[in-house]
Amino acid sequence: MELYEKNGNILYILNVLKKYSDYDHMLSTVEIQEKVREIFNVNIDPRTIRRNINLLKYKLNYDISTREENGKGYYINRDAETDFEPGEIRAIIDNFSYANYIVPNVAKEIIKKCKNMQTVYENAKLKDYQIYSVNNKTDNSEVIKNIEDISDSIYHKNKIKFEYWKYAITNKLEKKIVSTPTVSPYAIVYNKQEFYLIAIKEGQQKFYNYRLDRIKNIQILDEKIEIKKSKNEIKEFAESSTEMFGGEKEEIEAICHIWLLDTIFDTFGTNVTIEKIPKNDEYFKLIVDTNTLGFRMWAMRNIDLVEVKRPLHLRKEMQEIIKKASNKYKN
Repeated sequence: MELYEKNGNILYILNVLKKYSDYDHMLSTVEIQEKVREIFNVNIDPRTIRRNINLLKYKLNYDISTREENGKGYYINRDAETDFEPGEIRAIIDNFSYANYIVPNVAKEIIKKCKNMQTVYENAKLKDYQIYSVNNKTDNSEVIKNIEDISDSIYHKNKIKFEYWKYAITNKLEKKIVSTPTVSPYAIVYNKQEFYLIAIKEGQQKFYNYRLDRIKNIQILDEKIEIKKSKNEIKEFAESSTEMFGGEKEEIEAICHIWLLDTIFDTFGTNVTIEKIPKNDEYFKLIVDTNTLGFRMWAMRNIDLVEVKRPLHLRKEMQEIIKKASNKYKN
């Protein structure tokens, strides 16, 4: 047991420095000694502490500021290449706290791991951390595993098969399997707090999107992907999939209210054409290459602020939808 403790000395000291030291909280040799005794129930003499700190600093390249350098005590600096800044950790915690695609218990475990990478002083700032969100997280605990399995299948160029679930109304609201497709996977993309798989169905030639939180029981098949797609083709599809609806791209022209300008860039990216309308400061012309179904869904949500001009078939679809909707509210 004594040999085990001595062999662990350098790790005990490193753990204390990572958890309890920073520029504002420098530790003396005695304070390190007390912390090691408190946490690990191990006694280390000051000379051993100094020797191990020198080993960490000069042999293992930890950025440790020493009492000889700063005149106060020891503390460990973050490694810019491997350690997260406090703001970066907070961003990760916020993301997993609010993300819809991950079940709450898995999110809590990831957040716990993030906190373990910080000092106790940074974690103290998160003591009263609250999540303010509607209860719309997925109940599919397989999402993280889905990411791993799909990534492996893309790397090894294997087809996959899975169950695809959606909500259905029977005697009660429940989820059921709507399909069990075999697909060739090409990429995973993130859009509006959801992960999507870009894939081609067996027997098809075009891309489809599948939400990862609706995928269960993935099987990685021995069959290899036969249809080759370039990175540019995948990128073009991902960027043109408005609302994550697939389909052929088409040039769409619409008149939009100025209130939608930021929303347009958030939805379609910056690869759009914006033209001013003479003598009109409230509206502008938008020209964008995207899929018509996704654009139609977006335009319907902003129906009082958007007028589709072309293509003509999309304009007629909008007219028909508006007409039917209007009839429902006549009485």
